[in-house]
Amino acid sequence: MDGSKAVKLVLLVAGVVLINIIMLSPGFLGLEIGGESALQTASGVTILFISFLVLLYGSYVLLFKRPVLAPVRDMRTREDYIAALHQYRNVKVLKDDIALALDQLDRIDKKKLTLLNVLQQRFEQTELSYKKFYAVIAQVEKLFYLNINGVLNKLGVFSASDFSSMASQQRSRQRTTQRSTNVMQKKTALYEEYLSHVTGYLDSNEEILLKLDQLLLEISLLGSTDYKDVDEMPCMKEIDQLIQQTKFYKQ
Repeated sequence: MDGSKAVKLVLLVAGVVLINIIMLSPGFLGLEIGGESALQTASGVTILFISFLVLLYGSYVLLFKRPVLAPVRDMRTREDYIAALHQYRNVKVLKDDIALALDQLDRIDKKKLTLLNVLQQRFEQTELSYKKFYAVIAQVEKLFYLNINGVLNKLGVFSASDFSSMASQQRSRQRTTQRSTNVMQKKTALYEEYLSHVTGYLDSNEEILLKLDQLLLEISLLGSTDYKDVDEMPCMKEIDQLIQQTKFYKQ
């Protein structure tokens, strides 16, 4: 159970306890189990029963029920991507990749915010240079999320349990027959090919994050350069090449 779910569970228990204290304390509503009135006793027992059901259902939702995730093509927000990646976070063979993807999502947000702050300090939002930089940052961010889409699409071919099962079968390969070994080898090759694609998408995002760092440096040095147009900046050229390359591969 992750930290946010633990906090929600504690708040749920605390809320139910507080409501019971208020409802069953004679000094508040006058309800009392085993009191003088049968109606009071019945009401008190009903409140306890409902509280138990609320705790039971709330605990099930927080601890066991899997969240309903939007299809990858319908994901729009950073939170959508984080929720989708989290379903694989406990798969041992994917743990490092998922941790890296989540870290990249955090870094892209911070770098974009830093870049926009620097741009606002150097240019007016109506200036052509500002608009060019902003457009490039937006396109790079789009490429970044296309790569995250690629990761999720590749992982979506297998369930989290499939990855765990495949890793387990690889460890116990020596106990299989020749026929099952051949099948296992083909499955393993396919499995490793998907994992290599995941690695490729994450490596591409690392390159994108590096280029954003380079762009930030070049913007900070603008005062000491003679570029007549921001399009002449080395990093802007590299980013444009990356964007065009991606468009080529998507065609």
